[in-house]
Amino acid sequence: MLIRNGGNPILNYDETLARLCALSAPSGFEGAAARAAAALLRPLTGQVYTTRLGSVVGVRRCGLDNAPRLLLDAHLDEIGFIVTGHEEGFLKFAPLGGVDPRMLPDREVTLLTDPPIHGVVACLPPHVQGAEEMDKSLAIKDLYLDVGLSQEEALEKIPIGTPAAYRGGCDPLGEDLLRGKALDDRAGFAVLLDVLERVKDKQLSVDLYVLGSTQEETHSSGAITAAYDIAPAMCVAVDVTHGDSPDASKHETFKLGGGPVIGVGPNCARSLSGRLRELAKQLELPVQLEVMSGSSGTNAWPIQVSREGVVTAVLSIPERYMHTPVEVVSKRDLEDTARLLAAFVEAIG
Repeated sequence: MLIRNGGNPILNYDETLARLCALSAPSGFEGAAARAAAALLRPLTGQVYTTRLGSVVGVRRCGLDNAPRLLLDAHLDEIGFIVTGHEEGFLKFAPLGGVDPRMLPDREVTLLTDPPIHGVVACLPPHVQGAEEMDKSLAIKDLYLDVGLSQEEALEKIPIGTPAAYRGGCDPLGEDLLRGKALDDRAGFAVLLDVLERVKDKQLSVDLYVLGSTQEETHSSGAITAAYDIAPAMCVAVDVTHGDSPDASKHETFKLGGGPVIGVGPNCARSLSGRLRELAKQLELPVQLEVMSGSSGTNAWPIQVSREGVVTAVLSIPERYMHTPVEVVSKRDLEDTARLLAAFVEAIG
């Protein structure tokens, strides 16, 4: 999983994210991703455990008495679907998380049966659609999954409540970019693995908790409950934010390859966001700033008010095409985010 560059440990993001993104783990059904995350954490932490809601926690203690606890969070779940009914062998379904219905017609999905069953979202070819129909987006309630089964077979093999996710993995796009499903937020979790490797031989002043949380796309339940149990003094939530593209607002998106994005606002403690900015300047790392006037839309929002309160920061990775079957991130941004966060972990406390 690791390559060496000038003596510095750097995560092989191509290999790690190909492994993580190939797994189907929609919100509430993260078992496969959680098991893989635990296996990746074990060589880098002294303790790994799973919470009651399925989140994975790796702990690296610093050895100092009464050391403050620093929590680093990235969620493991992805948007997905759940089967709600059967009609003539076709499946009705509902979304798990923020699914864009425009992305669905003719899209391949994987149903989490044993063994998994692949299906495709049914759609009409353009030859039998009118001009008005071709310009419309169908509501999810009007779509069907075609799994190639009869009504009797579908009822037997794919019961109501079966979850599903987009079919796919992750592979390179050009020299610097990666494309794939579930990069929101498996890319963030890969960054946390890189951070652990970078501080492996460093003396820390904090007990470091790395959280691969569940159910962020639906309620942040995994992060809420894990943070209550860990009771950290500080937290940095690593997630994705909107990346640039020709058709996107220049004022609401961030440049891929332009560096990690530091959140600024009421969900982001000035002490932590300011420290991240100072360290980026010292390291000569490019960073971008995102003003978050309310909720950050990340796990930092509920973690901030866990117990008597947690000092939080939000560090984001620019990502194109968020919540689609093919998201895109820059490996340079992933590496720079890990460098910045590793320096923060080493300096804090």
